[in-house]
Amino acid sequence: MPKGIPSATVSRLVIYLRVLTDLESEGVSRASSDHLAAEANVSAFQVRKDLAYFGSFGTRGSGYTVATLKNELRRILGLTRPWRVIIVGMGRLGQALAAYPQLDQYDFKLVAGVDVDASKVGSLIGDLPVHHLDDLHELVAEQTVDIAFLAVPVDAAQAATDALVRAGVPGILNFVPTVVTVPAHVTVESVDFLAGLKRLAYFLQVAPHDGEREAAAG
Repeated sequence: MPKGIPSATVSRLVIYLRVLTDLESEGVSRASSDHLAAEANVSAFQVRKDLAYFGSFGTRGSGYTVATLKNELRRILGLTRPWRVIIVGMGRLGQALAAYPQLDQYDFKLVAGVDVDASKVGSLIGDLPVHHLDDLHELVAEQTVDIAFLAVPVDAAQAATDALVRAGVPGILNFVPTVVTVPAHVTVESVDFLAGLKRLAYFLQVAPHDGEREAAAG
């Protein structure tokens, strides 16, 4: 993949892939940059600019072949190989993640859970065997783990992250509402539900009410 790709571009590629996957399931064979732009809430120019980082995929005047562009985006995003995933923290959130139904669609394979609760260690939660955090290094080596979902309490987040780094896990999807620190060779993506709710509250608060819109229009 080319270096220096903006993070926002990668995020939009994920949206384009979802749109193309939906179109293919509906039997649509071609899509225009205008269609992808409307679905992603960006301009057609932005779609073309995002894709141009990686090559030329469309034909002027006739758009993109849905199946071809979908497969190219899967390749660009690293979704043509299996990724082995563990869940660190098997509380309610960890168990919900274990039951998420669409991971296998993109070759994200859950292989184990990790916890420090003696009542969970050694058991199965769903189909996942639960290991103790102390055994993380052996688990990562044995299962060739690529990604960890971090779903521990806030006060345990950095210590669990440090354990993952020591064990050699290169990617962490952080569901804990706190910032964790990692060395440069480890990548962290954060999923912060509370931050999303706070942003939503802000936009709802500053948006004019219907009556105010009518008054402004009048």
